[in-house]
Amino acid sequence: MQNAAHRPGQNAAHRPGVFGGTMIIAGTSIGAGMLALPTISAGMWFGWSLAVMLLAWLVMLLSSQALLEVNLHFEPGASFHTLVRETLGPGWSVINGAAVAFVLYILVYAYVSGGGSIMRHTLLAVSGYEPSKLAAGLSFALLLAACVWWSTWIVDRLSVIMMGGMVVSFILSMSGMLSDIRADVLFDAGGEGGSALFVWGALSTYLTSFCFHASVPSLVKYFGRRPADINRCLVGGTGIALVCYLLWIVACDGTIPRAEFRDVIAAGGNVGDLVRAAGSNLNSGFILRMLEAFSALAVATSFLGAGLGLFDYIADLCRFDDTRAGRTKTTLVTFGPPTVGGLLWPDGFLLAIGWAGLAATVWSVVVPALMLRASRATRPAPGYRVGGGSLTVPALLAFGLVTAVCHTLFVFGVLPMYR
Repeated sequence: MQNAAHRPGQNAAHRPGVFGGTMIIAGTSIGAGMLALPTISAGMWFGWSLAVMLLAWLVMLLSSQALLEVNLHFEPGASFHTLVRETLGPGWSVINGAAVAFVLYILVYAYVSGGGSIMRHTLLAVSGYEPSKLAAGLSFALLLAACVWWSTWIVDRLSVIMMGGMVVSFILSMSGMLSDIRADVLFDAGGEGGSALFVWGALSTYLTSFCFHASVPSLVKYFGRRPADINRCLVGGTGIALVCYLLWIVACDGTIPRAEFRDVIAAGGNVGDLVRAAGSNLNSGFILRMLEAFSALAVATSFLGAGLGLFDYIADLCRFDDTRAGRTKTTLVTFGPPTVGGLLWPDGFLLAIGWAGLAATVWSVVVPALMLRASRATRPAPGYRVGGGSLTVPALLAFGLVTAVCHTLFVFGVLPMYR
């Protein structure tokens, strides 16, 4: 059957627009993971942070374009798992599925940890009352998990509202923080300066910030075989994310002295610790409230997005039905383990984001590269080819391998953390 996007005489006004697709990519990319960037990059500081950010953006854009090339060999609507199974076989499909599930579980745990942290900080600042880490993390998890349990429609409505609030609070907080930037702080004048040694341990966290690849098959389904428009969405969406991340790094590195990140890391490196450090260097209480609001909304929207994705994955995997009893079982399997983890290890936000990057390396870098190699070897060119020529596959595989090895060495203390 001819795809609707190419039916003769179709009114162009009804065709999907590049702006909407760009917003899908940007919205999927930008989330609470960005809150970990200033802390994990404190050792390498501003200059190296910009270099690693640009490298991560280029690699992740390239891998998404590789996935687009592979996807064009299939009918619009084929899922990511279908692409992996048909291109690399059932073994890699299992590995890819396990990696996706691990990423979602570890991210939900990270958001429980981060949500509890920012809740404690905000309640203390606003009311003078600071709940325990256990109470804050549990309240945050139960409230949002209940929304997922109730219905996808509730998650949809809440996400729209919170995304609007997140955009407004981000603009207001960045305008205030950027106006308070001090050049001596941004370039660590009089300090020891950043070190390239700390670059390697930060790679996986930066990679996580550009994980949106599951949305590529969705765009192919949405647009049909219009690779030029889809590629514009990929470039535009990741470009918006890149600008937001760069502004965030500049704002934090320009207002929080590098040495103060030692205290943030010593306190656990959680979201509340970072906001507390920023607050001590801001001249406006209103800007601090906006920063707190942005941080809380970023964590909450990310929790809902990752939680809903994991909820649907578990329901399908375990064949739980959509009744209240079935959704209750799905909720327990989905949110039980990461919530317990968040209560037992409440300050694991920074480490969890890094672990998510390690697993995301598999399905967002390594798997697309392997699929591209297999696809080019067995199928004719689909009319669209990702840039880079014959170097694309080895470049992606090399980056994925280096990121995986570096994160493993970082976890075992071979690569240092700035302290």
